[in-house]
Amino acid sequence: MDRRAAFGAFGAAAVTAAVPMAAFADGAVSSATVGRARGIYGDRIAALKGAVAAGDFGAVAAEKNAFILFNSGAYPGAKTKDKKAAAIASTNDIFAAIRAGDKAALSSAYTKYVADNEITPLPDVSNSNGQGYSGDYDYKARSSAG
Repeated sequence: MDRRAAFGAFGAAAVTAAVPMAAFADGAVSSATVGRARGIYGDRIAALKGAVAAGDFGAVAAEKNAFILFNSGAYPGAKTKDKKAAAIASTNDIFAAIRAGDKAALSSAYTKYVADNEITPLPDVSNSNGQGYSGDYDYKARSSAG
């Protein structure tokens, strides 16, 4: 190998090393992040049951972000695209009922949303009946399940 070929090979190696590699990890789509979204935002949505029964439109409207974040976090990626679209449509029904001021429509849309998305509140766990979380960074650490 002569000097010119050696410098050419060295240059090609330097260019290859300088180009950043594409990231192969996708932490946004994992069972842990889906469970976290279902736990955090699903619990906030489940907690609206009393407000919906009382017809408190303001309380439901104040939790609009919980619905948005639940829809995007519980149904990430292309595999759950249909479920996400259905959840967004149900969310739109809830907020259409709020804009119309219709308590019956709000109640039926909320009930359908909770049933279709299998939303349940986090369980109440205390030191006397068990441990609800395994570490400080667990989403249940500072909740009723902790």
